[in-house]
Amino acid sequence: MRAGRDHRLIRLATVFLAAGFLAAAPADSPVDVPEPAGLHEGVQQGYTPKTLSGAVVVDIAGLDALMAKAPVLIDVALADRKPANFPADRPWLPAHRSVPGAVWMPNAGAAPLAAEREALFLKRVAALTGGDKGKPIVTFCHPDCWGSWNAGKRLVQQGYTAVHWFPDGIEGWQDKHDTAVIRQDAEWAADPAAGERSSAR
Repeated sequence: MRAGRDHRLIRLATVFLAAGFLAAAPADSPVDVPEPAGLHEGVQQGYTPKTLSGAVVVDIAGLDALMAKAPVLIDVALADRKPANFPADRPWLPAHRSVPGAVWMPNAGAAPLAAEREALFLKRVAALTGGDKGKPIVTFCHPDCWGSWNAGKRLVQQGYTAVHWFPDGIEGWQDKHDTAVIRQDAEWAADPAAGERSSAR
């Protein structure tokens, strides 16, 4: 009888310890990252929520299925910064590989984002969708990237009703498909510094 009671006590203690561990898990752990009320204003690289209210979260199978609807693909991955010790007599020609057909606007998922840059981002999306806020849009960058989450959130806040977030990003795409070298969106690239990789990543 005593052995049975001791066994039950051990099981209860285990349950309480497990509950305590989950409660003590850091906010940036992969256990459960809550959605912020607005945009995420911390570093862009880090664990993200599993959801994006007002948008649809898609994996590679979901993205493959969505491609039949010709969605607007928005890549907000940061651009590589030229190393400080890069030889001055050599051309700096970084190649950005992404989902074929994507529109690359580096750092468009930053928060805060300068008002004129946010206005330009929204202007470009409006042009890409032909002013149709019901047209499917996919935002992405790299895995564990708040930038693509923020980009999707911005669009949801602006009334876009078919926003899709692809958290597996470029690497998730290239696990199954070929990537393509793409250039920055011409209008977005008018301010070269806006898309450079920053220390805040």
